[in-house]
Amino acid sequence: MIVANLKQLKKDVPAAVTVVAVSKTKPIDAIQQAHKAGHLDFGENKVQELCQKHETLPTDIRWHMIGHLQRNKVKYIAPFVHLIHGVDSERLLNEINKQGAKNNRVIDVLLQIHIAEESTKFGFSYAEAEAILSKANTHENVSITGLMGMASNTDNNAQLTSEFSELQDFYNKLQASNNWTTLSMGMSNDYKLAVSLGSTMIRVGSLIFGSRN
Repeated sequence: MIVANLKQLKKDVPAAVTVVAVSKTKPIDAIQQAHKAGHLDFGENKVQELCQKHETLPTDIRWHMIGHLQRNKVKYIAPFVHLIHGVDSERLLNEINKQGAKNNRVIDVLLQIHIAEESTKFGFSYAEAEAILSKANTHENVSITGLMGMASNTDNNAQLTSEFSELQDFYNKLQASNNWTTLSMGMSNDYKLAVSLGSTMIRVGSLIFGSRN
């Protein structure tokens, strides 16, 4: 089922769109099935679970940290993480830079923009993001490769379109001058709309692995 789901999903999106399989709470054998089918990008939202899976599973897997990341946990994933999706404060960015230097690597990150109506979601305002970007060259061990935004949890297509479109416009305005490659927006319930509005990376769990445990 997992392999068939992955194949169908990849048929539904352009080849240039990266599918991050959200493997949080999923067992090792489920991830192995997807990996054996050639899938390499997996997303976890808890540092402890991410580290345990990294130690157990094949070394060619590209691990994405997709959850809210606490500064004191950065050191555990800094040696290996492929991409940190949710950078939502300057202090977190500074810590990632510090841990990148300690591990002699440049860590790729996305700035999280707050586009949803829910106050429970994290992220910079557009103005805050521009202020961060103006100082980006002071972080030698961090590479800001793009933006991420989580839309409101709603079935209102007009609202989702508005939120995704605003983020796409901001991305397009700054993409060339920042050499960005990634606009991450869209999950299982709204990825088709997000892709139609310019998303280059989607995060999908239940459509691949089945409903959450």
